[in-house]
Amino acid sequence: MADRHPAPDTPELRARWGQFDWSADNAVLAKAIIARYPAGRQRSAVMPLLDLAQRQVGAAEQTQGWLPLPVIEFVARTLAMPVIRVLEVATFYTMYNIAPVGRFHVQVCGTTPCQLRGSDDIMAACKARGLHVGHTTGDGLFTLTEVECMGNCASAPMVQINDDNYEDLSAESITHILDELAAGRQPKTGSQAPGRHTVEPLGGPTTLRAMVSENHDYRGEW
Repeated sequence: MADRHPAPDTPELRARWGQFDWSADNAVLAKAIIARYPAGRQRSAVMPLLDLAQRQVGAAEQTQGWLPLPVIEFVARTLAMPVIRVLEVATFYTMYNIAPVGRFHVQVCGTTPCQLRGSDDIMAACKARGLHVGHTTGDGLFTLTEVECMGNCASAPMVQINDDNYEDLSAESITHILDELAAGRQPKTGSQAPGRHTVEPLGGPTTLRAMVSENHDYRGEW
């Protein structure tokens, strides 16, 4: 796991983000999000509001987005929370970027199932393509991060790029995906294995085969 440090609180950062406020559309969304929670529990909205704020920053910068400290302070004021409490959430969950990222945030899973299935090869392919952990490429396109399990163990190794997952990867397939993104095209998401749509067994199921074509009731057979 790469180290995570908030971007320094500089005058330039304050000049750019010190007056952050919701866009018109996001103001409506934020109000609806807060309204989901009962009276006295509005602070429970901190995670979706941080996500919304990160996406607004990303739209402004044409990247995946991140959370400058003034934006974190804005969310804290919105929910009447101490800033440190919001910062604790933002720094704990890797879904929040606490430093600037590129247009495409490449998050390579390095946990045991992916590691056993070749995540080292995926990382090596990313490095061969000019990506380095914790850094953004000079053209501003890619930021590379190594992360913990993202729940796609059955289709390891996997990478998340912005909001999309790419699974059953090889060095060749991740290189193709990065090349397609750099060229402005959208590569196929999900499993990259031929003939596999999600995480069904390659070659077809070996159990519960009757469920392939219908909702078969096995109870009378057990």
